[in-house]
Order: sequence, then structure tokens, then C-alpha cells
Amino acid sequence: MKWKKYNIMGKKSILFFWVFLFFCTHVFSQEMFRRDRNYVDTATFMVWASPNFSFQFPFGKGYLSSTFKNNYCVGLDLTLKTKSNWTIDVGFNYMFGSKLKKSPDEILGDMVFYGEDDITHKKPIVYNGAGNNSIILSFEGRYWYFGTSVGKIFPFNRWQNSGFWLKLGIGYFGHKIHFTDPENYFPQIDQKTYRLGYDQRSQGVSLNQFFGYLFMQKRRVLSFYAGIEVWEIFSKPDRGYIFAGELAGPTNKLKTKFSGLVAIKLGWILPFYEKKRVTTFYYY
Repeated sequence: MKWKKYNIMGKKSILFFWVFLFFCTHVFSQEMFRRDRNYVDTATFMVWASPNFSFQFPFGKGYLSSTFKNNYCVGLDLTLKTKSNWTIDVGFNYMFGSKLKKSPDEILGDMVFYGEDDITHKKPIVYNGAGNNSIILSFEGRYWYFGTSVGKIFPFNRWQNSGFWLKLGIGYFGHKIHFTDPENYFPQIDQKTYRLGYDQRSQGVSLNQFFGYLFMQKRRVLSFYAGIEVWEIFSKPDRGYIFAGELAGPTNKLKTKFSGLVAIKLGWILPFYEKKRVTTFYYY
């Protein structure tokens, strides 16, 4: 009960943080509009890179969503924007920090056992290469994605390079269980051999949609965007064989399943190139 209460409080704290961040973003952009109310930012051709960060929540009944909890995501996109405010970009994302919904024995099978005190603390015990029982440091979900997207910016004032930004994307998505064993103490989950049968690596096609607000400041390096991103992932285990758990057996009999991620995303825009633009100042 305490864990559930903590989990709910944690989600509320994260939600509050992102709502507060969006509020600050809105206030900042409106203040910039107020200060430069006579400035007109004419739509133009641009190229920029954007490092970004998001916090993601899984949903669905696929391999990812049934195995992993919430995670962090960092990425880097290269974007081309036309004068008519269409955008095309390519990007890479790396996801990490996801705790597992499954217990260690569901992943590693009979090699895991619990002592009297350990059953309470949920610390998995496994014999290491020296024949001693040791604690596996941690399990974690790791994902990766690369793909492309097409979007459109819808301005609603004189700042013609800013506005609501809608994007639709497609790419390739992979996810697996990461084991923390830097010294390779456990030969039964050796990094280059047996671990491949336990990490449940899955890959497949992914679709994603982003809807948010892009603010292109007069000083371009201060530009940013924020919004909601949704992922639809169609993945399937691609190792030849899984050694333990409900998926144990040859993977060629397993079907592609759907998992989803919904994320709150924030990105910083670093301009590379901009075609010379015409700006107009109005005096009254």
C-alpha cells in the first residue's frame, strides 16, 4: 500500500512539474511578444538542430508496455523548415531509466532465489562465478529509435516562424532489458553469450505524433518548443530464443504486438542556417 501511495504521489509530482513548465513557457513567450510587439518575423527557410528531453508513460498490452514502467528520453533532431512553414526532420532518440514490471525470476528463471529478508526487499540473489551468492545491481529498460517526420507550423500572429506545431513520423524502434553487471561477475548472463537469451530484445516499426508550440525568438538561439508526443510501437522479439519467463522458447512463433508511449516533450532549437529574411517595424 505504501508503494502504491508513493507511486501515485510521484506521478502527481511529475505532472505538476510539467504543467508548471508549460505555464512558464507560455508566460515567457507572451512576454517576448509584448516586448517586441512592433516586430514582424517573416516566415523563411531555416535549418536547425534540436536536442530534446521527454518523460514517457507506456500503455497497451505489447512487449514493451507489459515489461517496462515510465522512462526518460533524450534525443537529437535535424530539422528543415520551408518558407511555407512545412518541416521535415530526421532524428535519434535514446530511452533509459525504466524500471521493470516483471520480477527478476520472471526474467532469469530458476537461477534467482530469495533469502528470508530478501523476499521483503525484493533483492534477487544469484550465484556468481566464484560460487558465492551476490545481488544483481539492477535491471533497467533501454530503448532506441531513429526515423523521420513531416510537420507543419501554424502561426497565429506576426511571428510567422512561431506557432502550433503538428508532426507525424515513422521510424524503427527497439527495446530490451539492460542488466547492470559491469565486472561480468555472472557467467550465466555473460554479455556476449547467454545474456542474449534473457534481455528480451524486441524491434519493429514505430509511428509517432507530436502536437505542441514552437517559439522562434528574435535571437534564434533562445528558441524552443514544448508539447505532447505519442508513440505507437509494433515490435516483436528478434533473438533466436528466450530462456525464461512466459515468453520462453523460440521467438519465431511470437507475434508482433502493439505498445504505446505518451510523452511530455521539451526541445531547444540551435539554428544552423537561415535564408535572409525581411523584418518590418511599425511605428505609430
